[in-house]
Amino acid sequence: MEFSAQQIAEMLQGSIEGNPEAKVNNLSRIEEGKPGTLSFLANPQYTKYIYSTEASVVIVGNDFKAESEIKATLIRVEDAYGAFAKLLEAYDSMQNQEVGTHESAVIDSSASIGDNCFIGPGVVIGSGVSIGKGTKIYANVNIGNNVNIGENCIIHSGAQIYRESQIGNEVSIHSGVIIGADGFGFAPKGSSYAKVPQIGNVILEDGVEIGSNTTIDRATLGSTIIRKGVKLDNLIQIGHNVEIGENTVIAAQAGVAGSTKIGANCMIGGQVGISGHLKIGDRVKIAAQSGIMNNIEDDSTIMGYPAFKASDYQKSYVYFRKLPQLIRDLQKSLKN
Repeated sequence: MEFSAQQIAEMLQGSIEGNPEAKVNNLSRIEEGKPGTLSFLANPQYTKYIYSTEASVVIVGNDFKAESEIKATLIRVEDAYGAFAKLLEAYDSMQNQEVGTHESAVIDSSASIGDNCFIGPGVVIGSGVSIGKGTKIYANVNIGNNVNIGENCIIHSGAQIYRESQIGNEVSIHSGVIIGADGFGFAPKGSSYAKVPQIGNVILEDGVEIGSNTTIDRATLGSTIIRKGVKLDNLIQIGHNVEIGENTVIAAQAGVAGSTKIGANCMIGGQVGISGHLKIGDRVKIAAQSGIMNNIEDDSTIMGYPAFKASDYQKSYVYFRKLPQLIRDLQKSLKN
């Protein structure tokens, strides 16, 4: 699909410098721009590329000042990165326009599927399932009995959604995700362990996005809850009965043990490990690879293993790096 600079500027409420009829049919990074593509400049480190890029149209901020001639047509907006993100969202939406049901899908007669849905090849949908309008379910997804899925969701190939799971509107679930597998519940029984049945479910509220190969365990009783707007990266483990507050983001390879409650608007780095039965406050920031073994108050920034206040950790690390020399100095002074 082809668009003119003028059409894009109107969509973004921006102003044009250059040829309003310049046409684009694809997107590109500014340093790799080719004729017929649209790019953007938001990071000052990439400013040099705007003078050499072959992209036909480039989105820039209103505060950008050119120091030499630019071949591309410019679209000036208040926020270049935000404007480009808006276009990426529109482009992505255009890629998911399929509707209908593939002949190889297996759908229980009791399932309810809304208008304008897409059900791909090899999809299996169990009894009592409800799927809202506009939802796209791609190849080889398995949806267990009594699952409810809202409107305009995208469930990518190979995701597995276990029974009783509840999924809100505009949720994105990537390939390899498993929603609702049993929580890790075992009770000691002599020299072995007896499995504790996990009879709860998982709830994903509106606007949640789950990255590839992430797993979210069903609750032992009640629900494991992922609140509105939460974004989980790839390869994350969420244990049974965990609750994650609205708009919290967690980077790859993190793990949250059972029954921990994480507040709203938190930012949790990659490979963070959080023990079970803890309470993490709102607006907490946790540095990558930290190990969390205690409750954390609102608005805290922490790091380390075991993790503690980031400013204290950084001060301690200065001494830690100097520890061998400090010991040598101490030993020398004791000898004297």
